[in-house]
Amino acid sequence: MYIIAGLGNPTKEYDKTRHNVGFEVIDVLAERYGIDVSERKHRAFCGKGVVEGQKVLLVKPQTFMNLSGESLRAVLDYYKTLPEELIVIYDDISLEPGQLRIRMKGSAGGHNGIKNIIAHLGTQEFPRIKVGVGEKPPRMDLKDYVLSRFSKGEKELMEQAFQEAALAAVMMITEGADRAMNHFNTKKKVEEE
Repeated sequence: MYIIAGLGNPTKEYDKTRHNVGFEVIDVLAERYGIDVSERKHRAFCGKGVVEGQKVLLVKPQTFMNLSGESLRAVLDYYKTLPEELIVIYDDISLEPGQLRIRMKGSAGGHNGIKNIIAHLGTQEFPRIKVGVGEKPPRMDLKDYVLSRFSKGEKELMEQAFQEAALAAVMMITEGADRAMNHFNTKKKVEEE
């Protein structure tokens, strides 16, 4: 069984913020495959289902971003799943809004949620889908930036990115990570006026 976890912060106050793009992608998958992600378990909202013939567990940790590893460690232990069968979806400020980047392993790159997951899993070797939310403006606090909402102009781009990140997760579990990386790790061309 694959575990697909989208990172974010619980409570309405953080809804639709840059830091919650992982939750948004899980919502897309849940809707597309008719999976109810409302069971409270392992300090997360979870939902079991089938995606293109593969058993999956969709997870939205409710521990707050910086403690995501506590929830995911409990999920992996309970289902006796290896870190390689976990796909983590989260925001990345080093990518343009809407840009995707799939990685099979790597450091936290300054992302506290990923740092916590690495600490709790004891490995950097788990697949992830980074969803670009854009670089923070100069003189703006990073925390304020990731907890801000998208501008009108960015919203459409991000809605498309959530759909694409969901497709990327599906491709990773059905056709393999290499194929997904080849398909999604390409720089989007900005359409010229």
